[in-house]
Amino acid sequence: MKKVNLAEKLAMFSTHWDPHVVASYNGNDVMVVKFTGEFPFHKHDTTDDFFLILEGEVTLDGEDGDAVTLGPGELCVVPKGMIHRPRATSEAKVLLIEPKGEPNSGDSDRPPATKPTI
Repeated sequence: MKKVNLAEKLAMFSTHWDPHVVASYNGNDVMVVKFTGEFPFHKHDTTDDFFLILEGEVTLDGEDGDAVTLGPGELCVVPKGMIHRPRATSEAKVLLIEPKGEPNSGDSDRPPATKPTI
């Protein structure tokens, strides 16, 4: 067992849209990331997308015009195959859970992040 302090991990980097792995869980990467601006619309064909907001506010836009805005302590699971994009008008800190090896960029043209372990 190992304690992970999310605030300490988030203080270790300043980049945006660049998830950092802080733990592994049943074949999944548990990651922290900072959002600001808009990520491209994308989808993940084989896995849901898990977002838990730690600080700030994030809006998840669906391709169909639906949107959900999340604040600290709120989470959303985007179903696999659903086209979506996260965006934040100011910096937000987020916890993500994805299967190991799943590119954070989904099927978008954006190159996937390297997801270093910290």
